[in-house]
Amino acid sequence: MRVLSLVVDGYERAASQGLIPWVFEQNADIICLQNTHCSEYSIKTDAAFPEGYHAYFADNYDNPSINGCAIYCRDMPKAIMMGLGFIDFDHLGIYLQADYDTCSIGSLLVPSSVAPDGDRSVKLSFLHQLDAHLQKVRNKKRDFILCGGWEMAWRPVDAEESGNRIDIPGFSTEERDWLGSLYRDGYADAFREAEPDSEEFTWWPEGDDSPGIRTDTQIISESLCASVESASVYTNDVFSSHAPVIVDYDITL
Repeated sequence: MRVLSLVVDGYERAASQGLIPWVFEQNADIICLQNTHCSEYSIKTDAAFPEGYHAYFADNYDNPSINGCAIYCRDMPKAIMMGLGFIDFDHLGIYLQADYDTCSIGSLLVPSSVAPDGDRSVKLSFLHQLDAHLQKVRNKKRDFILCGGWEMAWRPVDAEESGNRIDIPGFSTEERDWLGSLYRDGYADAFREAEPDSEEFTWWPEGDDSPGIRTDTQIISESLCASVESASVYTNDVFSSHAPVIVDYDITL
């Protein structure tokens, strides 16, 4: 099973940069997009709904031009879940999940702390609730693949020029501790399972010429670690300030 994930910084803007033909040529079984800035009904091009994929969108209830997630699935899921049961966050359109018999794949957009309207306290509040949720579902008899723009990096190898900067987005003590705790308590970074030492980055928050950070990944149930066959970050084309992450799993849905 191939899973592709990308923060698009606006679906229609990314489409104008060539996203649509590229993403559907990658032979992905699951495509998870975040920060779509649109509703399903605002997308006018038929190319965004190709034969062979089932498309699902979650948008911000009050303003679809903010946030938003999407999942494209080759095989129809058993169920689609929007939101995580968080009263303060579910209406923002930041989580969408496709459920299969033994595996769930989520498309997640962690609230930003660095965007013009970002709020670090809101982000940390969300992460606190998410941690409790992930520890609860860890006990379920199913595997999870959570694809997203986490806006966090754990180790110095994940942040370019980390030795010279103290202001790297998502690299605060609290955020690094949160990720480290998650990885010690039943979850893993799928990219690092395949590429333990690779210095690759997925987000350039200050532009293409600025240092990169690997904040985008697929966080998986620990039970899936042995199923990760390969992982890569695609940088040949630019669709947004983020790069796509592609992971191949030895899994059949």
